[in-house]
Amino acid sequence: MTTELLKRILTSFALVSLLALVFFYNYILIISLIIISLISWIEFSSLISKIYKKDNSKVSLLKLSIKVISLFYLILFSVLIFKGISQVIPNFKVNILYLFSICVCSDVGGLIFGKIFKGKKLTKISPNKTISGSIGSFVLSLTLVPIFYYFFDKFYNLFDLIFIAIVVSFTCQLGDLFISYLKRKAKVKDTSNILPGHGGILDRIDGMLFALPVGIFVWKILISI
Repeated sequence: MTTELLKRILTSFALVSLLALVFFYNYILIISLIIISLISWIEFSSLISKIYKKDNSKVSLLKLSIKVISLFYLILFSVLIFKGISQVIPNFKVNILYLFSICVCSDVGGLIFGKIFKGKKLTKISPNKTISGSIGSFVLSLTLVPIFYYFFDKFYNLFDLIFIAIVVSFTCQLGDLFISYLKRKAKVKDTSNILPGHGGILDRIDGMLFALPVGIFVWKILISI
């Protein structure tokens, strides 16, 4: 097992443990969402500042607009998660756990398959990502379907769970690529060094920030059908 893979697994385990705690203690949920959102926004803002270095009114306005929009998005993201868990929306906790687990498996699956099978690069945006890694993200995410089907068999069919796993994994990979693109433009490896050996908070949750809202939206559509 490579050091990078071990770090990813340990980080994922820590995030899952944190998620388990917030299910039972709302105050931990509030504190966690505030801290994670704030740090992620600071890291994102730093990337934008490094990308747009020119000091003129148009660039300054663009940077300010992007930072305000990103802050607004993170606030909405936090409110969405807190509202669902704190108000105990039916099955919301298990739904979030499923979506969160997909993101984790997508990240780990991509790394494992990419390291083992290697092969053709997925895109120039992130040279370390391969087609085999992308396939691995989907494969490992889909392994969750039979596990969570036990909890959802009364509410969703097998096709729904497979569809959600594919959509969330795909969105998670897009989110990862988007932040990788920004880091490439900013000419940095990590969004920060707040997590020794891991980089920044945004490096670890980039895919989740996009995938969780999309997953919740898809779930609502499936419920309404």
